[in-house]
Amino acid sequence: MSLLFGTAEFNEKDHLVIGGCDTTELAEKYGTPLFIYDVAHIREKARGFKRTLDELGIKNKVVYASKAFGCLAMYKLLEEESLGCDVVSGGELYTALKGGMTPANIEFHGNNKLKSELELALDSQIGMIIVDNFYELELLEELTTAKGVTQDVMLRVTPGVDAETHDYILTGQVDSKFGFDVNSGQATKAMQKVAAAKGLTLKGIHCHIGSQIFSSEGFLVAVERMVAILEEWKADYGYTAEVLNMGGGFGIQYTENDTPLEPEKFVQAIVEAVKGQCSLQDYPLPELWIEPGRSIVAEAGTTLYTVGSQKDIPEVRHYVSVDGGMGDNIRPALYSAEYTGMLANRISDRNMENVAVVGKYCESGDILIKDIKLPEMVSGDLFAMTSTGAYGYSMASNYNRNPRPAVVFVENGEDKLVIRRETYDDLISLDCE
Repeated sequence: MSLLFGTAEFNEKDHLVIGGCDTTELAEKYGTPLFIYDVAHIREKARGFKRTLDELGIKNKVVYASKAFGCLAMYKLLEEESLGCDVVSGGELYTALKGGMTPANIEFHGNNKLKSELELALDSQIGMIIVDNFYELELLEELTTAKGVTQDVMLRVTPGVDAETHDYILTGQVDSKFGFDVNSGQATKAMQKVAAAKGLTLKGIHCHIGSQIFSSEGFLVAVERMVAILEEWKADYGYTAEVLNMGGGFGIQYTENDTPLEPEKFVQAIVEAVKGQCSLQDYPLPELWIEPGRSIVAEAGTTLYTVGSQKDIPEVRHYVSVDGGMGDNIRPALYSAEYTGMLANRISDRNMENVAVVGKYCESGDILIKDIKLPEMVSGDLFAMTSTGAYGYSMASNYNRNPRPAVVFVENGEDKLVIRRETYDDLISLDCE
């Protein structure tokens, strides 16, 4: 059974329709591969987080994690929905500002922020910098002193929580490249340094335990440890946090086998845990921030491909090649991410067989879906891979000198090109003879 999200449906012509737009017409207009984003679905997810937090009666802020997918149109949409955003590079920060994001609603992450990136952040007067290490702390103190400015910061701490996810997207455990370790005393030392710095104001602490998490258990343990360290700082140093940022990582559905907790359930569990721990510790309830990224855009995205060659090895495997692959979705090759999909130009349950959908790149690991049951296909058919809205385009490359795809937003029967397809001239535009 095909997974359909948001406004996706099949019309009377048996064509996949998203946002009221026929995908076969989108393919003809923009070509393939093509990223299609269901704007109404993005809005629904964004509003759902905010609504749930408001209904639970806690001061809050929803901050979109830009690394999932960012472009000028995406930041414009976030601003329309009154969401903040986090950025992890000067490029993301520059794009967010150009896209119309309110600087005060931008926070800056990263484990090795460059001096030039921090200068851009300070000059742009962004709302928050999430300090990740002592090197950055010293650099930031130096820059704020030189510029004569004061910057709000949070400390990213690693609370020592092992969430149930892939090792490559696990970030809250002790052995992590991110943040100040709590157990060794690094976090406390960092807090003392910020308190002594004239140009920095410590607003609170932040943690992120991982991505694509299906259970709330890891978050509950993280909340307990985060509130415990705050209570320790209050008792020993008289510091009280205004903000507790619990990060993101809420899982989404990629295949029929995925059973993630609804985002609202994650939020409810986190809020109840924060309230409970603060009450238990007699700690003032801080403002709660969360950073959903994948859970806002992943299911809203669909990648449309055109079927090309096929190779059938009897009793072994039937390969179906499409005109994209690891250049527009590295996740299957990078950490065995699983997806599903369907024919977009016709519904059929005839001659169904297990096939592997593979890309056109010169790598044996360029396999988008290793095993999926699909009807017999011919060259020119359109294949739609679902839940590709996060970490598809944002991790895209020009491997084999292939141009990156176009991206369109669809809503209420209208389509809008938000990132044009690269050309061959684009591929050589930075080359020097």
